[in-house]
Amino acid sequence: MALTETVIAKLRGLADRQEELTRLLSDPAVTGNRNQFVEFSREYSELEPLVTHYQRYEKLISQLEDASALTSDADREIQALAADDIAVLRVEIDDVGRAIQTLLLPEDPSDGSNVFLEIRAGTGGDEAALFSGDLFRMYLRWAESKGWQIEILNERPGEHGGFKEVISRIQGKRVYSRMKFESGAHRVQRVPETESQGRVHTSACTVAVIPEVAEIGEVTIDKSELRVDTYRSSGAGGQHVNKTESAIRLTHLPTGLVVECQDERSQHKNRAKAMTLLQSKLLDAARKEEQLVQSERRKSLVGSGDRSERIRTYNFPQGRLTDHRISLTLYKLDEVMEGHLDQIVEPLTLEYQADELRKLSERESD
Repeated sequence: MALTETVIAKLRGLADRQEELTRLLSDPAVTGNRNQFVEFSREYSELEPLVTHYQRYEKLISQLEDASALTSDADREIQALAADDIAVLRVEIDDVGRAIQTLLLPEDPSDGSNVFLEIRAGTGGDEAALFSGDLFRMYLRWAESKGWQIEILNERPGEHGGFKEVISRIQGKRVYSRMKFESGAHRVQRVPETESQGRVHTSACTVAVIPEVAEIGEVTIDKSELRVDTYRSSGAGGQHVNKTESAIRLTHLPTGLVVECQDERSQHKNRAKAMTLLQSKLLDAARKEEQLVQSERRKSLVGSGDRSERIRTYNFPQGRLTDHRISLTLYKLDEVMEGHLDQIVEPLTLEYQADELRKLSERESD
């Protein structure tokens, strides 16, 4: 993929900025200012992959020009060698150019956020609740493999195991960027343990991944629009948790949104966590409404994110997983349920980036 002059000019400016940062990071005035040093170091790290690819691109272009000059050489053997080099160089230039375009794509501002993960049992009764538990365990294993921290904020256990609903908070590096495509309806096909005839049943659960607001002030909630209820926790935690009204339920009256938290022994801490969850939900709803108005971004490739939309099927008898958004089928269901989700997330991310690149190219050609 050959880069346009506009893109090359931008890359030159970024390369110049990295050189400037190299000098600044050696300046005693900067090294003595911790906040400034950290800020410049972060900017340098963000620029490094892009500048490295740009330098590689420039080197390949120079080699291509040299090889092209040899095609007019009097020696036919040299001409043939030059033609071979040109073919190889053009492939490399295309690959590096595409990588640069991907790095230049505007980043989702929420990609670096922690998330709230909500899993709810849908159709299928007890089997749906059991599958909710399986999904939560799958995400827990995945989070552990990434070094993320996960805490349960609220849970409603199923009568025979699993969860009717479980809400958790996941903290770590760029969690939302990896989990944002998990929102939607997850369908399971398997033989329940209580099924005596060996028939395959179909159940479903909904998953919602909501980016956590970075700061409390990012969303303002009028106290007059908020109803606060306290109640005794129904979860584990000993006598203190169950005998005091430490659990919190917040209701946002204008929207009807309800959040609960009973994770902490302290009512104050539960209220703070519930407030953060409510703010994140309100901000997420506002962002989704804005996206619907501005474009159908993401919808064509990875779905609209609507919870009623079936995004994935887990077929246990066949050991098969199918992601319907990109027609991806894997016969590695056992691996996936153990938390090996990267083999699904990577193709989803690549499809999303390919669509964004197509849109970027269309804008540049207009």
